Amino acid sequence: MTSKKIIVTGATGQIGSELVIELRKKYGEQQVVAVGHSKPIEGELSSGPFEIVDVTNKPALDELVQKYRPDTIYHLVGILSAKGEKNPDLAWRVNMEGLKNILDISRDRGVTKVFWPSSIAAFGPTTPRDNTPQNTILDPTTIYGVTKVAGELLCQYYWKKYGLDVRSLRYPGIISYKTEPGGGTTDYAVAIYFEAIKNKKYDCFVGRDTVLPMMYMPDAVRATIELMEAPIENIKVRTSYNLTAMSFSAEELATSVARCIPGFVCSYNPDDRQRIADSWPRSIDDSVARKDWGWKHEFGIEEMTKDMLDHISTLEASDLL
Repeated sequence: MTSKKIIVTGATGQIGSELVIELRKKYGEQQVVAVGHSKPIEGELSSGPFEIVDVTNKPALDELVQKYRPDTIYHLVGILSAKGEKNPDLAWRVNMEGLKNILDISRDRGVTKVFWPSSIAAFGPTTPRDNTPQNTILDPTTIYGVTKVAGELLCQYYWKKYGLDVRSLRYPGIISYKTEPGGGTTDYAVAIYFEAIKNKKYDCFVGRDTVLPMMYMPDAVRATIELMEAPIENIKVRTSYNLTAMSFSAEELATSVARCIPGFVCSYNPDDRQRIADSWPRSIDDSVARKDWGWKHEFGIEEMTKDMLDHISTLEASDLL
């Protein structure tokens, strides 16, 4: 087993909670420190060290890094799109100050590699919406997207000026059965499965023809680890790599669910999140990631739907015991 010491901030979030588990399987439970903001530790995260730190508190964050002396940090803390629109000041402070604190401390304390997630929210209404290329116009309409563009450029700056090996992915919508939606515009693609199991109906907050790029969580976690383990000479993009697995409409997703749950009905009642969804790409060209470090997805919509429903059904049954 490779000897590593890793810190994962945002460890109780959607991606962080599952990434921590996979990293601990790979590198050892005591080698991966999960860091949360305020949520109590629970479930599988209790298998290894856990700390509560506010990433906007630079002295506390620096103390944490000095305590554990990690060679790698996965910085996953962030206020997401829909929640960010309700409190833009908080989104800027958490997303930007937190990132800069991580980069400064990593540079000063000898951290070897940093991962930071960008998003399709970095794109905007004048970005090509179909097969969006790696290098294109970035003109986001949300504060979340603004922080992602600024963050990408900041990460690239720290690589060019200080040689800090920062790597990043522009995640599409991420779908998982393990954690509740966290305030993102693509949350409907998670909620639909839970509502299908519980009530056999779902009122979707985007229109039936809304198409967005998506990815199942096992692929997202694997892509993240593969990017971080790729040889440094293979990493040609120092802003953020486009990443995707599939694109589908809200109606196509509902149809996929209905094939597994007869009688399921989905209605459509777009709210203010429709405007955000309409500013994002319908499909992504991630050929650069596939060429540079061998990215390849495993789950399509049908495989994902079956796996999601199987796991949620098991969770629901265990709750009734």
